[in-house]
Amino acid sequence: MNRARPAHRSRSPLALVCVLAMLCATPAARAQTKTGTAVAQFMEIEPDARIAAMGNAGAALDYAVDAAYFNPASIGLIDHYEACFSHAAWLVGINFDHAVVGIPLGKLGASLLSVTALNSGDIEVRTVSQPLGTGEQFNVTDLAIGIGYGLQVTDRVSAGAQLNFIQETIWHSSASTVTISVGTLYKLSANGIRLGASVSNFGTSEHFTGRDLLITYDNDPTRYGDNGSLPGERSTGSYPLPMVFRVGLAQPWTLNNSTRLVVAAEALHPSDNTESASLGAELELRHALSLRAGYQRLGQQDSEVGPTLGAGLSGRLDTYRYRVDYAWADQGRFEGTHRFTLGVTF
Repeated sequence: MNRARPAHRSRSPLALVCVLAMLCATPAARAQTKTGTAVAQFMEIEPDARIAAMGNAGAALDYAVDAAYFNPASIGLIDHYEACFSHAAWLVGINFDHAVVGIPLGKLGASLLSVTALNSGDIEVRTVSQPLGTGEQFNVTDLAIGIGYGLQVTDRVSAGAQLNFIQETIWHSSASTVTISVGTLYKLSANGIRLGASVSNFGTSEHFTGRDLLITYDNDPTRYGDNGSLPGERSTGSYPLPMVFRVGLAQPWTLNNSTRLVVAAEALHPSDNTESASLGAELELRHALSLRAGYQRLGQQDSEVGPTLGAGLSGRLDTYRYRVDYAWADQGRFEGTHRFTLGVTF
């Protein structure tokens, strides 16, 4: 054991320098933005208020259920039953909800079940001939059902994966597909730097089908007497998913018996946008009050997001632990969004 420790110390600075180099180089990377080229955009909404307040820099955080969205490897750190529900008052009146349950499996690891839903609310149907509305209403709903598994391979290394079934519905038309997310998390020591990396939303493209795409047509408009109402269907294009590669680091400090500080940084390489970096910090006081701040998507081309702020309260009620978290995030010209998370550990 004494001989192994120096080897860890010699590798740690090199790993840290590599990750820091990636984080520092990210803001300078410039590429053509691919915004709007991927479907299932609701999968890029970070659900947890705790990490959202930290600039969404969650790839290297060992927050178990909270960080599973950013890095499935954190599923392997679940050691108690835990349930969390998050709600976001999203842009232009859109509602976003996320529920997740963590289930410890003892020596076999841990599993996770999640449901994510987005609803646009009712929207008036407007046509070229009836621009003021037809009297009908429709809505847009998105749904993702996920199952994940994680394992703490050693006291320092964990790995995990999550499978998601995704369905998007616009009135009577829908598209669905399956995605997988994988990640790893490495702790240099019990209170040392955490290194994390993950790939999210890897899967096949999807396209819409449904009765809204059904049409009737005339196969030969120049010919009289034929059937001018032949049944047909419009074919929509297939579009890729918003795959995201994350790499990050986090450093916790125990300032005294009742005060803890965590600083996190993350670099992102999305398939539908330019590279960026996110930063965040959390100050925990007396194991009850947490204050958080961060900045998301530094260096992203044409970014509309910016600083984040939030706070949380936690405590114990009989044999249960609870927490309530809030996060505000700047959305540029769209002003801000608000997230709320309620968690129970038992």
